[in-house]
Amino acid sequence: MNPPWNIQRTGHAWGGEVEDRWALTPEKIELIEGRLFWCEEDRLNMLGLLLENLGADAAVRFGDPDVWRAAVKSLP
Repeated sequence: MNPPWNIQRTGHAWGGEVEDRWALTPEKIELIEGRLFWCEEDRLNMLGLLLENLGADAAVRFGDPDVWRAAVKSLP
């Protein structure tokens, strides 16, 4: 599933899309072979959900800023 994410610099609460977003959450949080959730789709959906709620400004404060800059620079 690839919903149209609405990721902004600051996060926001969901309004009318809350049920659609809730449907993207895995049934439970699992740790399988050192990874959260069973599949990449679940991990990406959870990342998108958190980014919508928290915003990009919060995300880029985690880790090395040079890694974020390199990732953005690699975009087409």
